Amino acid sequence: MNLPVALYTAAQVRELDRLAIEDRKIPGAKLMQRAGEAVFDLLRTRWPRARRIVVLCGSGNNGGDGYVVARLAREAGLAVDVLSLGAADKMHGDAGAARKQCKSAGVSIQNFQDNLFAGHDVIVDALLGIGLERPVEGEWRAAIDSINNSRVPVLALDVPSGLHADTGRVMGVAVRANATMTFIGLKAGMFTGAGREHSGEIFFNDLGVPPDIYAKVSALMRRLTEDSLHGLIPRRRRDMHKGDAGHVLVIGGDRGMPGAARLAGEAAYRAGAGLVMLATHPEHAAHISAARPELIVHGVATPEELRPLLARADVIAVGPGLGQGGWGEALFGAALDTKLPMVVDADALNILAADPLMHTDWILTPHPGEASRMLGMSKEEIQADRFAAVHELVASFGGVCVLKGAGTLVASLYDGVVSVCDRGNPGMATGGMGDVLTGVIAGLRAQGLISPVAARLGVWAHASAGDDAAHSGEIGVLASDLLPHIRTRLNRLVRHADH
Repeated sequence: MNLPVALYTAAQVRELDRLAIEDRKIPGAKLMQRAGEAVFDLLRTRWPRARRIVVLCGSGNNGGDGYVVARLAREAGLAVDVLSLGAADKMHGDAGAARKQCKSAGVSIQNFQDNLFAGHDVIVDALLGIGLERPVEGEWRAAIDSINNSRVPVLALDVPSGLHADTGRVMGVAVRANATMTFIGLKAGMFTGAGREHSGEIFFNDLGVPPDIYAKVSALMRRLTEDSLHGLIPRRRRDMHKGDAGHVLVIGGDRGMPGAARLAGEAAYRAGAGLVMLATHPEHAAHISAARPELIVHGVATPEELRPLLARADVIAVGPGLGQGGWGEALFGAALDTKLPMVVDADALNILAADPLMHTDWILTPHPGEASRMLGMSKEEIQADRFAAVHELVASFGGVCVLKGAGTLVASLYDGVVSVCDRGNPGMATGGMGDVLTGVIAGLRAQGLISPVAARLGVWAHASAGDDAAHSGEIGVLASDLLPHIRTRLNRLVRHADH
């Protein structure tokens, strides 16, 4: 299904919920009923042969939604068990009423025991919801561990229990759902970091909240989608030449690392750059040129030999295979002296981490390990709150930052917008993928797209091409497998003349 573009924090979703109830007079019980109906419809659609389900209900509104699901399943003739956690006898309001209605419908409600999952076809997780702010402990942790160890398919309500709704951090332990039905607004934490693994396939239902209410709450960030990016690449004029499509200079490929620079150069061409020059270690130049003759390859030993190439470039891509020795540091320093737009990756980021500076027109593309060195934090701290990390990177280094990983984030000092990419797959966890991304972004930037747009387009096209390349399976995907798909994906985004 098509998901909305906007992503929200838990507090923002609670505000949307409040506006619906207080301003539009939609009863909370009606919203809860609609949530339960949406989940039960999904359960029947996704697991049509399921006959026995077990619903784990907490004592809050998430649990209330679960009790509605259980009642609807019972009314549909399914065998239903409810396992209750928390102070169920103290449930009140809409959730308490939902529990009473469930019990009146004849549903068996028991306190949680970890040996009651056997024989069930689907587990419904309605334990904790979006309000979790502390590590999961005690019987809650035992319940989540039991769910994850059961090998029974799991459908989570609103957000997998144990997952922080804002950051995607696992709060000690979290449910690994096969699917999650989320309500009113998409929760940001489900789309990056561990959130992607734990949420499974994400479904959405707005519960009938009026569209104009969403205008009253500014979304935290936006998803990158083909529709939102369409038309950002201009149609090519019939009389254009390669100079009009921009010149990219890739700097990298120290001794023993020619492949990274070559991949970046090829990717820049596939993204539409008119000319790609490659400044690499002299011992690699002839080999790379023979393997990919479209690349203008120069063996460069010193910054002085690099300067004529810098004078011809529109955009620099620096870092793939650069190394952190004297050669790489010297060439990176020469690139910084030009003030040209840059895409900075790999070893150039590690050099930058050792000697930080600000730049107004560069695109930094760190993975979490590189980001940790740049910010002087642990990798675990980066992953615990990727949104905070990407904001800090932009504030500390300027320009645009692409924080790679599951749910890649793009933040810009230019417009303050943060975007998240929910495309891509684990098959892309292979050498050279980052080099291809660097080249794609540089190729787009060379065509005159401003840095935030080039970064967002590049990230989406790269991730989507990765999905295309993994169509027959995620094992064995090579970075070079993405190149033809990148070209196809970007051509689909071209802005055509009005008719």
